[in-house]
Amino acid sequence: METTATMASTSNLLSSFPIRPAKISGTGTGAASLFSPPPSRNSIRKLLFRSNNRSFSNSGSRSSRRLSITCGGVMEIGEAQFSDVVLKSDRPVLVEFVATWCGPCRLISPVIEWAAKEYEEQILVVKIDHDSNPQLIGEYKVYGLPALILFKNGKEISESRREGAITKAKIKEYLDAFLESVSVP
Repeated sequence: METTATMASTSNLLSSFPIRPAKISGTGTGAASLFSPPPSRNSIRKLLFRSNNRSFSNSGSRSSRRLSITCGGVMEIGEAQFSDVVLKSDRPVLVEFVATWCGPCRLISPVIEWAAKEYEEQILVVKIDHDSNPQLIGEYKVYGLPALILFKNGKEISESRREGAITKAKIKEYLDAFLESVSVP
């Protein structure tokens, strides 16, 4: 009698967990798992980007298979593309360091997209994920997020760093002041 009650409570407990069948592919060497965990936030985000017809472009080389994602005029790049996109650019580049878990980063995202569209003829705007690019974070000593840094001719412009949330008016003032200083011989 006890065994039947224990089996019933175990099946009720197991039925309360969200278990889904796994997709089995032939790439693994071991036995395939029958169940898989829920999808990660990054995989959901990638699916949303694809479903919203966002622009994807492959970087080309086998060593840097990471995709560059362009969303609203802002290109998301990684360590592999940094040198080619930022340091070798023929025009000034605004680099935004962000993280998916950062609230202020999500808050200023529409402002950065606006700036990318508004200043598209004068500057290039790129986004770098903090968690995926620790080497760049260390090299440029990014301590707070979101962080904005302007680059020109392959070098960081002195005193161009801004950390934390920024309003549309403040970013306009920031970029206009920079562009005025660049155009004056």
